[in-house]
Amino acid sequence: MTFFVPSHSGPERSVTTTVIVMSTSASPTGRTSDVPAEPIGDIATGGTVTDRLVEANHQYATGFADPGMDARPVLRVAVVACMDARLDLHDALGLELGDCHTIRNAGGVVTDDVIRSLTISQRALGTSSVVLIHHTSCGLESLTEEFRHELELEVGQRPAWAVEAFRDVDQDVRQSMQRVRTSPFLLHTGDVRGFVFDVTTGLLREIDPA
Repeated sequence: MTFFVPSHSGPERSVTTTVIVMSTSASPTGRTSDVPAEPIGDIATGGTVTDRLVEANHQYATGFADPGMDARPVLRVAVVACMDARLDLHDALGLELGDCHTIRNAGGVVTDDVIRSLTISQRALGTSSVVLIHHTSCGLESLTEEFRHELELEVGQRPAWAVEAFRDVDQDVRQSMQRVRTSPFLLHTGDVRGFVFDVTTGLLREIDPA
């Protein structure tokens, strides 16, 4: 299914955007050996990846103009998605600066902290719709809660958080939708929809909550 987002209404806005292209875990050849073990910095200057980002920001700021927006999303929607570097949410959903709140974590699962962000988004900043996006080939599909045990053995302290690993991405989207719809803190739970983004085709597939 292709997901369409309504276009803007009102005065035209001019937004200058700088795009920083960074490598992801998916190499052009599909071999993990192509992926560097350590972050690559600026070879010429010896800088780090963070140095490169800061320099890019300086260039961005030279052409930046205050768009005159407030903190309330124009489309009154909050998008919860995985932090995976292959997901360019604004391009994939046809969104512009100021359109939505974007909440991302490992897996795009609805945790207590996501509920916290959604509650603030709805009650303080006026959003009323929630879009949940998982994706194919997610890293959480290769983990288990044993990951927490391994961390405990390594650092001497067991994490308080759950890994939220899953094997069935469709079912995990359904679980996330259910967590949103049953939260007592959220004002708006009538427009909650869940999708799986295919990282090979770029298409969204809607998940039936039933």
